[in-house]
Amino acid sequence: MMNHHTIIVSSIAFSFWFLISMADFDNLQDACPTSTTEQQQTVFFNGLPCKNPTTIIASDFKTSKLNLAGDTENFLRSATTVVTAADFPGLNTLGLSISRTDLDVDGMVIPHSHPRASEMMFVRKGSVRAGFIDTEKKVFQKLLKEGDVFVFPRGLLHFSLNAGYEVAVAFSVLNSQNPGVVSITDAMFEFDSDAVKVIMRRLISTTPGMNTMRNVTSH
Repeated sequence: MMNHHTIIVSSIAFSFWFLISMADFDNLQDACPTSTTEQQQTVFFNGLPCKNPTTIIASDFKTSKLNLAGDTENFLRSATTVVTAADFPGLNTLGLSISRTDLDVDGMVIPHSHPRASEMMFVRKGSVRAGFIDTEKKVFQKLLKEGDVFVFPRGLLHFSLNAGYEVAVAFSVLNSQNPGVVSITDAMFEFDSDAVKVIMRRLISTTPGMNTMRNVTSH
């Protein structure tokens, strides 16, 4: 049995450990733009190296990489451009990434997940049906118009497709500077397969008994 003195000492030691482990979670400086030097990396760590503070300029905090539409001349008739701290220095250490999704008529983004980030999508143009599947196999989806925002929780499969008769454009913010992407379709079957369209039809179906997923769609 531990005596009273040992318990107190152990408690104090744990408290110090907890405080140290939680310390300096936030940035220690105003900004930390990614260093783009071409020197070979010899030290590896969780993130990207910072620029010398004396060399930080306003251009580090601006990007034009999402100005132009992506190439939708493909099987899915869609294009997604993701910009991370590796491409946009000002994002480094802020825990953010941004993306642009272009959806041609009948275009779709196949079900995928981001293991390290939640995503908030803003529809800039057109009409988009967006949704996600939770761990209880329930499908949550909405029809989005220009100006609408939809949130995809971290790690859950989600999708989007053009629900209108013109090109649709959406912009997203993800709360990780390296959100990652896991796509179920790439691992399961050929990319240009009718199975992709079958999945999308089943996801957006609201007819009871059509599949094993419970759809909680509302307009």
